[in-house]
Amino acid sequence: MSHAEDHEGTRRDFLYYATAGAGAVTAGAAIWPLVNQMNPSADVQALSSIRVDVSGVEVGTQITVKWLGKPVFIRRRTQDEIDAANAVEISELPDPDARNNNLNPGAEATDINRGLLPPGAEAGTDSEWLVMMGVCTHLGCVPLGDGAGEFGGWFCPCHGSHYDTAGRIRKGPAPENLHVPVSVFEDANTIKLG
Repeated sequence: MSHAEDHEGTRRDFLYYATAGAGAVTAGAAIWPLVNQMNPSADVQALSSIRVDVSGVEVGTQITVKWLGKPVFIRRRTQDEIDAANAVEISELPDPDARNNNLNPGAEATDINRGLLPPGAEAGTDSEWLVMMGVCTHLGCVPLGDGAGEFGGWFCPCHGSHYDTAGRIRKGPAPENLHVPVSVFEDANTIKLG
């Protein structure tokens, strides 16, 4: 093999690599807009976290706010509601998982693991505050609250799912407890979602 033939092979290799590189860049440029359209829009990103004033929420009442296009129930429970939730054994629950995005996955669905502690509250204690996504885990309906259903919590009239005073599924087709979103008390009167 002469020196010229060796040089020709190198040039051919360079042309292959250059063509492949140009093709990859072109494919990436064509695919990027398709992938980028799946990202949340600017208005959704702006609402990815909201602050909710709960100073007017009295014991035994709840408010519903809209976050990321979905309802969120914020309930200030009575001591009777907390006691009723604590009286339930985990083994009686169809879904023993807390479904709380503030805790590690797989945390038990105890009342303590479902509530949101206000500032100054000692960890591991019951909380009168309950923050949950207001979306039935069966088919995405919005359950009725204020003591609805057989267990004094929420009831989804569409398909008959009953939730207790801690938002845990107790009866009906829903497979999971109402989910608890990422939330925290910023001060005594403000809950931050997201």
